[in-house]
Amino acid sequence: MTTMFRKILVSAGTAGALLLPAAAFAADKPKIDSGDTAWMLTSTALVLMMTIPGLALFYGGMVRKKNVIATLAQSFVITCLVTVLWAVCAYSLAFTTNPDAKMNAWIGGYSDFFLKGVNMTTPNSLAATIPEYVFMMFQMTFAIITPALIAGSFAERFKFSGLILFMSLWLLAVYTPIAHWVWGGGFLGAGGVLDFAGGTVVHINAGIAGLVTALFLGKRVGYGTDNMAPHNLVLTMIGASLLWVGWFGFNAGSAVASNALAGAAMANTQIATAVAALAWMVVEWFERKKPGMLGLASGAVAGLVAITPASGFVNPQGAMIIGVVAGVGCYLSAVWLKKIFKYDDSLDAFGVHCIGGILGALLTGVLADATINPAGMVHSVVTQAKGVLVTLVWSGVMTLVILLICKFTTGVRVSEEAEIEGLDMSQHGEALHE
Repeated sequence: MTTMFRKILVSAGTAGALLLPAAAFAADKPKIDSGDTAWMLTSTALVLMMTIPGLALFYGGMVRKKNVIATLAQSFVITCLVTVLWAVCAYSLAFTTNPDAKMNAWIGGYSDFFLKGVNMTTPNSLAATIPEYVFMMFQMTFAIITPALIAGSFAERFKFSGLILFMSLWLLAVYTPIAHWVWGGGFLGAGGVLDFAGGTVVHINAGIAGLVTALFLGKRVGYGTDNMAPHNLVLTMIGASLLWVGWFGFNAGSAVASNALAGAAMANTQIATAVAALAWMVVEWFERKKPGMLGLASGAVAGLVAITPASGFVNPQGAMIIGVVAGVGCYLSAVWLKKIFKYDDSLDAFGVHCIGGILGALLTGVLADATINPAGMVHSVVTQAKGVLVTLVWSGVMTLVILLICKFTTGVRVSEEAEIEGLDMSQHGEALHE
């Protein structure tokens, strides 16, 4: 399997599926591998755990007490909503081949709508050693967490009915095409953009959408004057820990095989995350004179984000560099950039995910090591910057369009009275009793 995998990665035209051991170019038709399948089943469960309960608890602990149930509900309903939409049409549009070759650069086909083309014997050509049901489920968990990340930027003020419409449209109009462009045979992957596990597709994509949404909604009532400190850092620490563990499925799972590359991605993920957490802590300790638990957790997530596009391309020394840059860079973004421009990115989704994703994507173009992954031979900072720019523009513009649609249909922001009361009661009729 390892020899075949290396041959595939150095084959011309595989840039669009660099994270996948695609067998479309192999001389011999591969067979379903039980070891690969077992690892991908495990990875799928780990990535799902990142959203529920991981992200839900991470975000839930950082909001005020009157909004914790609403914040948990957002992650939960997004999980349900994306699951259905992915099975109905989004998977097919992201990961099947469009019958029109010219259109395939932009969007996939319709052959797997309602999963009608998925069966137990024929794998997807992008992951030929595991059943397509497993590949579809693995990719579904990425599609689930990406829109859920956006909620960190607009926490404590988004209308629940508006959230459902916004996330539905955003999945179909933003996440699905970008996933196809990078991983499904589209123009970015074919052009050499390296994204092992989602630096552009997931983090930059969600982060810029979060910033646009935060600016569109405006600041929370009382922002800058009221106490908006996290209500429960224990929940945040537990959530961050679940994200950290689940991220091994995210990054190491993106090898789509139980092999040495998965092991390298796992090691890089652990190293970069630890370094970034320490780097954030040191900067915060120097500035605030005390190291905080929230800072440690935020630094760890910054490291996870930044190493994501590079995890299967760099060596451990590169992972350390990425960790330092992410810890310091995301701290400056989440703390100082937000102060300078005075926007209300509630839980720093833009500051950590977009900035961390950009840093990781660009550093992949600098630090990619062909001895870790032969596909790293094609690395280029210019090419990586192209992928970053396309993602920022498409996601930013389309997010604004979707917000305008929601504003004039369901509405997007709760009333001032409902916001002051708290979303738990005003949106869900429930309250947290401790």
